[in-house]
Amino acid sequence: MNFFGIGLPEMVLILVVALLVFGPKKLPEIGRSMGKAIRSFQDASKEFENEFKRETENLVAATPQPMKATLEEKPTLAPAEESVEETVTATPIEKES
Repeated sequence: MNFFGIGLPEMVLILVVALLVFGPKKLPEIGRSMGKAIRSFQDASKEFENEFKRETENLVAATPQPMKATLEEKPTLAPAEESVEETVTATPIEKES
C-alpha cells in the first residue's frame, strides 16, 4: 500500500506519533474532520471538471463550422473595346454684316 509516496511503515509511525500528541479521545474526531475535508475537496474537483466539460461542449457547439475552400477558375479579362474617336466637324458661322 502506497499513499502519496508514503509506505506502510511510515504511515504506522505517523499514526503512533499522532496518537501520542492528540490522545486516543481526540484522534477519531481529527480523522473525521480530515475525511470531510478530503470529501469536500473531491466534490469541488468533480464539480469543476463537469463545469469545464460543459463549457467546452457549449463552445464547440456554438463555433460555426469552417467554410470549405474551393478553387475557382482564374478570371479572364474581356478584350478592351477599341476606342472610337468621334470626329467633330465644325461648320463655319457666317458673319452678319
